[in-house]
Amino acid sequence: MSLRLEKEGPIARLLIDRTDKRNAFDMAMWEAFPALLADAVEDKAIRVLELRSAKPGTAFCAGADIKELLANKDDASWRAANQAEINRVQSALTRADIPTIAFVEGDCVGGGCGLAMACDMRVATPAARFGITPAKLGLVYPLHDVKLLVDLVGPGQAKRMLYTGELLDAEEAQRIGLIEFIADGSEFLIGQLLAASTYSAYHTKHFIRRVLDGQSEDDRDTLGIFSAAFTREDFAEGTAAFVEKRKPKFR
Repeated sequence: MSLRLEKEGPIARLLIDRTDKRNAFDMAMWEAFPALLADAVEDKAIRVLELRSAKPGTAFCAGADIKELLANKDDASWRAANQAEINRVQSALTRADIPTIAFVEGDCVGGGCGLAMACDMRVATPAARFGITPAKLGLVYPLHDVKLLVDLVGPGQAKRMLYTGELLDAEEAQRIGLIEFIADGSEFLIGQLLAASTYSAYHTKHFIRRVLDGQSEDDRDTLGIFSAAFTREDFAEGTAAFVEKRKPKFR
């Protein structure tokens, strides 16, 4: 299997394991992804999901399997099914109920960049490179992926990346907002997430998704969630820890 899920306590790692093809995604991998993601999200013990290459120091994902794409380029039904699977994966990843991290060590290109952008945050090593290259193939990046990019870097930098297809190093990717951190590992961020309230992270993630999807004012649902937080165990523990000058221990 070119994708697999590993669990370690509250951490799930979705590993891309096709290093002989620079972790390029084929149709079978897009089809397998949602079930693996659901396995992690539905496990009540899991609080953080990390997406990364199975082999340290290798490409995160070189994008689509070009040989497979060329073999099916004249099959309109295959192309439509392939795009539907990609959209399904990215939609599920952006809306997963737990925090998600993409840890990028090497090249993160095309559809691979789309996967990283669909995660909540991105950590990259200094060796990482990012690019979206349809313009070099005479293709057009899908609208859903374009929105993910624009949401992160704004329209000007999105146009730069899409028009030119250039590869950006980690420092430039961080400068324009494509990634959040440059580090040799993601443990520091995972630790910070595990130390915070899962209840808060869950609802905050969904609030941010509402904003990105166009909502700008509270409604009855969001106001109810805000109000209910004051009655939760996490609020009691968080405020007690603050008063007692200790770190909170959220359940």
